[in-house]
Amino acid sequence: MNLRYEQQMKKGVLEMLVLNLLSETEKYGYQLIMELRDKSRGIFTLKEGTLYPILYRLEDDGLVVSRWSKPSGKEVSRKYYKITETGISELAELRKLWEDFSANVFLTLGDSK
Repeated sequence: MNLRYEQQMKKGVLEMLVLNLLSETEKYGYQLIMELRDKSRGIFTLKEGTLYPILYRLEDDGLVVSRWSKPSGKEVSRKYYKITETGISELAELRKLWEDFSANVFLTLGDSK
């Protein structure tokens, strides 16, 4: 049963986490997957089938833009994603919402975090 709750909680924060990683610099999909895994110490281990729909939604909403790199030598072309100004504003709002939400969850649980 814990796995079901864990999956639901993860779904609620994935878009915010992806936007946060993209606020550092533009990145391609596999890079995002590895950084999410590494920075979360393995909690957020995504498959491409989970990440790409998120990126497509963010792009449809105008929060990120994408571009294809030009291959050079043996390097293959990669699709890079970059946060937009609208995405930066949305990320700030999502962070505030998350801070308020998590503080109230801890308050309700009786913790002082």
